[in-house]
Amino acid sequence: MNHFKEEELIMYLYNDCPSALTAAINKAIQDDADLKNRLETLKRSMEQMDKVKLTAPSEETIKAIMEYAAKSVKKDS
Repeated sequence: MNHFKEEELIMYLYNDCPSALTAAINKAIQDDADLKNRLETLKRSMEQMDKVKLTAPSEETIKAIMEYAAKSVKKDS
């Protein structure tokens, strides 16, 4: 059984990994049903994430973050 990191599998799904890693994963998929299932699960998750509509944080949230950051800087000075 091959132990690829999640990050490597995500890079593979985005076609963004070195050719040697792509070749290794392609080879491993042929013999490892668990790896194939992991890839399919990640791919479905990625497809669902693409459908999520993101919204900007509220002005109140931004203000609170900025105030916290300003206090942190003063404390460290």
